[in-house]
Amino acid sequence: GIEVVSISLYILAGIQRKNTKSNEAALKYFLLGAFATGFLLYGMTLIYGSTGSTKLTIIAKVISENKILSEPLMLMGVVLLIIGFGFKVAAVPFHMWAPDVYQGAPTPVTAFMAVGPKAASLAAFYRVMSETMPELSYSWEILLCVVSVLSMFIGNFGAIMQSNIKRLLAFSSVAHVGYLIIAIIAKNSLSASSLMFYMLTYAFMVFGTFGIVILLGRKGEENLELENYSGLAYKHPVIALTMTIFLLSLGGLPPLAGFVAKFFIFSAALKEGYIILVIIAVLNSAISFYYYLKVIVFMYMKEPVKEFHISLTPMTLLVIAISAFGTIQLGIFPDPIIALAQAN
Repeated sequence: GIEVVSISLYILAGIQRKNTKSNEAALKYFLLGAFATGFLLYGMTLIYGSTGSTKLTIIAKVISENKILSEPLMLMGVVLLIIGFGFKVAAVPFHMWAPDVYQGAPTPVTAFMAVGPKAASLAAFYRVMSETMPELSYSWEILLCVVSVLSMFIGNFGAIMQSNIKRLLAFSSVAHVGYLIIAIIAKNSLSASSLMFYMLTYAFMVFGTFGIVILLGRKGEENLELENYSGLAYKHPVIALTMTIFLLSLGGLPPLAGFVAKFFIFSAALKEGYIILVIIAVLNSAISFYYYLKVIVFMYMKEPVKEFHISLTPMTLLVIAISAFGTIQLGIFPDPIIALAQAN
């Protein structure tokens, strides 16, 4: 399932054949995606060699009965599996492809790229870690904690240094992966539902944000530099307000959906005693407001540097409207979706 999503995106990333950046993004994404798939396959092969099965329940039973998690073959298989999933979700230190690919790919493709493969890979990663290795040793937990913390810090500080909106959102997505890995580390009754809820809210926020980036495009040329958003609130206040809602929700401001999503993941981690990890995550959420507010400052506090040419299309407006509704609705009334996630 992960590869079906990835293969389609390899093609879509280079769909603008006359655009050299699009072609470069497609080539990078294909090569590094194939590289990641190789790690996943090698990891699965080694785990199969250690357990004699590819079924998660049987693998879990063999690991539990024979205590083989620390054996060299199994150890290498799990390491390769983590590396492969790390590439797929753009977790540090396997994230360097994301900014270039996000920037070069067509914006509609980038929006789906930021959500689709990430959701599928994180769901698979969670199932593998929770169902086959429910009682990870301390050293494995430390490894995942390090990946989570590095993803949060490097993602946020990388985003601070960007002047291109797509590169900023690429580094932002790396930071969000750091938050999502916390749910994988926690592995309790709340973590699975919080992971699902986070990915749903993240989809609304990302599709809405990229929808506005598309909306501000002009004749195929996209206004990607932050200075191009200067004075947007004076010319198009509704669009600026909607963009502000998405950005503040990505940062985790209550009562928007991003806050509720982070709250549930942090609660799952606190339930398992990961107090320091949650403190670091909250600190990083505060850091992220710097670059989200930077975009808002350009929209509301800077003079326009150019005329805005809004490309109005019904589909783009529909995506933005649904995303804005979902972002607000899930922030104020999250209980039905949380209950549904817990039931499944």
